[in-house]
Amino acid sequence: MAILGTLLKKGIRIREMLEQEYTSPYDLQKKELKELLITASQTEFGKHYNFAEILHAFRKGDKEFYKRYKNHIPIHNYNKMYGDWWKLSQKGVKNVCWPGRVKYFALSSGTSEASSKYIPVTKDMTQAIRKTSVRQILTLSKYDLAPELFESGILMLGGSTHLNRKGSFFEGDLSGIQAARLPFWFQHFYKPGKKIARTRNWDAKLDEIARNATEWDIGIVVGVPAWIQILMEKIIKYHRVNNIHEIWPNLRVYVHGGVSFDPYRKGFEKLLGRPIFYIETYLASEGFIAFQAYPNKRTMRLVLNNGIFYEFVPFEAKNFDSNGEIHADAETLMIDEVEEGKEYAILLSSCAGAWRYLIGDVIKFTSLEEAEIVITGRTKHFLSLCGEHLSVDNMNKAIELVSNDFNITIPEFTVAGIPYDSLFGHHWFIGTDDKVDPKALKEKIDQHLKELNDDYAVERSAALKEVLVDVVPVKTFYSWMESKGKVGGQNKFPRVIKNAQLEDWKTFLQNHTNGNRS
Repeated sequence: MAILGTLLKKGIRIREMLEQEYTSPYDLQKKELKELLITASQTEFGKHYNFAEILHAFRKGDKEFYKRYKNHIPIHNYNKMYGDWWKLSQKGVKNVCWPGRVKYFALSSGTSEASSKYIPVTKDMTQAIRKTSVRQILTLSKYDLAPELFESGILMLGGSTHLNRKGSFFEGDLSGIQAARLPFWFQHFYKPGKKIARTRNWDAKLDEIARNATEWDIGIVVGVPAWIQILMEKIIKYHRVNNIHEIWPNLRVYVHGGVSFDPYRKGFEKLLGRPIFYIETYLASEGFIAFQAYPNKRTMRLVLNNGIFYEFVPFEAKNFDSNGEIHADAETLMIDEVEEGKEYAILLSSCAGAWRYLIGDVIKFTSLEEAEIVITGRTKHFLSLCGEHLSVDNMNKAIELVSNDFNITIPEFTVAGIPYDSLFGHHWFIGTDDKVDPKALKEKIDQHLKELNDDYAVERSAALKEVLVDVVPVKTFYSWMESKGKVGGQNKFPRVIKNAQLEDWKTFLQNHTNGNRS
C-alpha cells in the first residue's frame, strides 16, 4: 500500500525542517573540537598531549585554542597513528585514544597501500555514522520520488558481516561492521538480509543475490560503482531480461561513493530501463564525512557537527613531497580559512580516536557558506613527474570525455608515470571490452588533458615526451584485485599506480592478457 510510503515521506519532510542548521561552519567546528578534547582528555593520548591546557585556551580569543592544538599535537599519517597508539588498542588496552576499549577495527587497504590498515571503529563512531546516514535519508524528500519508494527495500552491497575475532577485537570491512549492527527498525528494508550478508566468498554472495533478486522490491541501491555494475549485469544475465528495471521496477536511487562515478556512468546507464537519481556519499573507514544534499548537484556537504573536526592542508609542494607524504610543518587551516576552488588534503580528529590524522583524500570547496565540496583525488594519486600536476579529477574527466567521443564504456583505468628516453612519459592502461583503436584513444586522451590542465599542456611540449596507451579487458583489472585478496566490498583499483604495485601489475598483464598498445 502507498499509504505507509506517503506517511513516511511527510514525516521525513517534517524532520528535515527541524534539522536545519543555523550555525556557521566555524562555530560548529569549534564546538566539535572542544567536545572531542573534553571527552578524550583522560585518555593516554589526551594526557600525553595535555588536552587540559588546550581546553583552557577556548576562553581566549584570536583562535588561541587552535594555535595550541596545532602546537601540542603533531600531524599523524597512518604509520605514526597506528605505531604509536592504535596498536595498543588492538592489544586490549583501554582508554588509549578514546575512552573505553576498541572492540572493532575496520580493514582498509584503500587504493594506495599494499597491506591492510586497521582503523578503529568505536561505539561513538558507529552511532555517528548512523546519525549521518539518517541525515542523508532525510534529503530524499527533496527528490521527486513516488511514495512507493519509501516502502521498498534498500540493497546494500558491502563486505561480509562475518567478522574475524583477533584476540580482544573483531576485524572486518566497515560496511560489514555497520550492516551487522543495523537498528531493528531498518531490518525490514535491508537487503540482501543477514544470511546472505554474512557470506565470505564474494562470487558466491553475488550469485546468491542474483538468484534472489526477483523476490525483492528494491528502490535504493548502495555500493561501490564497479561492484554494483557487475552485480546488475549478473542479475540481468541470470534472469534473461533486458535491464534491471524489469526485475526492480521501483528502483529510483543509487547511492555511490569511494571513487568518481563518471567513468562508470555510461556503462551503468546501459543496464537501466529508465533514468534514476545518483546520490554521492563520502563514507570512509575513518568516518562519515560528507554527502550529497541536493538533487542533480555534484557536490557534497561536509558533516560538521557529528564527531569529526577537520583541518585542511593546501595541496602544494611546500606541504607535501613528491610521493604525497605530508611535511611535519605543513600549513593547516580551519574551515573559515579555506578558499573556494583550491585543493586541500584533509586531517581528521574524531570520536574514533584519530587525531590530526591524514586521511589521504584531496578535496576542493565549491561553496564555503554551505560547506560543500568535491573530491578531486588522493595525496598519493596524482602525477607530477615534471610539473604537469595531473589530478585524478583531470583523469576521470578525460576518460568520461573519450568514452563519449568513441561511444564506448571504460569502467576501469590506471596510469603510471614512467621514464621515457632521458625524460618522462605517462603510461595509461584502459579497461574496456569495446573495440577501439588504441592510437586514436591515446590522441583523444592527450587532447582532452591539454584542454583540462594548462600545466599538462606546457609539459607535453617540454619534459613529458610520450603518452602510451594499453587497452586491457575489464575482467583483467578485477582478476588482479582478486589475486591481491581485494575483491568486492569497498575495494577499488588504484587510478595512479606506482613502484612495486606497478611492477606487479605489469607482470600480471604479461601473464594474463593480450592488450593492445597505441
